[in-house]
Amino acid sequence: MSYEMIALTMFASLMVMLLTGQRVFGAIGFVAVVASLLLWGDGGSELAFSAAMKLMKWYPLLTLPLFIFMGYMLSESGIASDLYRAFHVWFGGLRGGLAIGTIGVMVVVSAMNGLSVAGMAIGATIALPELLRRGYDKVMVTGVVQAGSSLGILVPPSVVLVLYGMIARQPVGQLWLAGALPGLLMAALFVIYIAVRCRLQPSLGPALAPEERDMPLSQKLGLLRAGILPLLIFFLMTGLFLMGVTSLVESSAVGALSAMGAAFIRGRLTRKVMEDTLRQTLGISCMFMWVILAALCFGQVFDGLGAVRSIEALFVDEWGLSPWQVLILMQVTYIIMGTFLDDTAMLVIVAPLFIPLVGALGFDLVWYGVLYTITCQIAYMTPPFGYNLFLMRAMAPPEISLSDIYRSVLPFALIMLIALALVTIFPQIALWLPQHVQTRG
Repeated sequence: MSYEMIALTMFASLMVMLLTGQRVFGAIGFVAVVASLLLWGDGGSELAFSAAMKLMKWYPLLTLPLFIFMGYMLSESGIASDLYRAFHVWFGGLRGGLAIGTIGVMVVVSAMNGLSVAGMAIGATIALPELLRRGYDKVMVTGVVQAGSSLGILVPPSVVLVLYGMIARQPVGQLWLAGALPGLLMAALFVIYIAVRCRLQPSLGPALAPEERDMPLSQKLGLLRAGILPLLIFFLMTGLFLMGVTSLVESSAVGALSAMGAAFIRGRLTRKVMEDTLRQTLGISCMFMWVILAALCFGQVFDGLGAVRSIEALFVDEWGLSPWQVLILMQVTYIIMGTFLDDTAMLVIVAPLFIPLVGALGFDLVWYGVLYTITCQIAYMTPPFGYNLFLMRAMAPPEISLSDIYRSVLPFALIMLIALALVTIFPQIALWLPQHVQTRG
């Protein structure tokens, strides 16, 4: 059997296992280990061991549980809910102001957590009921929550970019810096769309009644203080990192300790909050570590097969595609896969092929990490099986149907495509900040 046929068989076996409902890391790891034993005999048994040792020696991996802990601590202690109330009062007087405030909350929550799930949970349980109660169009606001929550995998500290950095062997600090401006650009495009649409169709996002937002300035400032702690944590953590005072891992420790301090100051550092935070942190961290381990095993098999060189020869030599055509083809593949897989599964399945191929074609791997992440955001919201669509279906109130959810994401997916095109055509949107900021770790 040729190496190309072996690679194709591995991918086909992996897809079959995923369709049976097996966990992603189990399916990937099983296919990788079985393939290595069949290809190299007893010596293939060392593949998983060497991958595990590589994982354990990767120092930046310590950031993963620390950032996840920070995000869940702020969420479980109710600090994120206080932040939404502050946005609610200050932006409520604008048409579509509460939806714009929801995007603002999502940006801050993303900067605190690094996962889209946390933003979705806060948006669906706190923001969505408030928006519906105040007469906002259910289709539009459902799209607002889904689009805003997707920022969690792009705005630093993005856990997905940590995973990408591990697999692509790129510095996580540079990847975070590369994701910052595109993330803010996308959030700004969302805000512009909401403001313009509610201006043209005021019934979609009516302003708050004067009696709901008219309150003494001192009371408004008091509500604004709700956002001071999470913003202070974010600027303390990232500021020390960008100034070179702390390394990446040290910054994550600063964030985790600061989140505990904020919960303590608010009088919410209870035993239940601590237990829930630790339990969720452990579950998410272990899941990511198993996925990374499986991805490393899978990648080593492909390295041994020389599959990357074969794919490059197929695209460039036999098909005659230019590097940009190959890049666009890869992005389309991600979007198609995103209709039935989450971002982690997509990365570990195709990373062994795509990431080395991107480097061989002469593209910057840090820039490509941002393109990959934006494409994942689009895939999250692509019907019929986008990951965010089903999360929203599970969390949304009964009056929001599946057809409402599908219709809600279309304009925001189009905005994401515009952002993807801008970052593709103008790479400096992503690369300017990493090129001008020196970081440690």
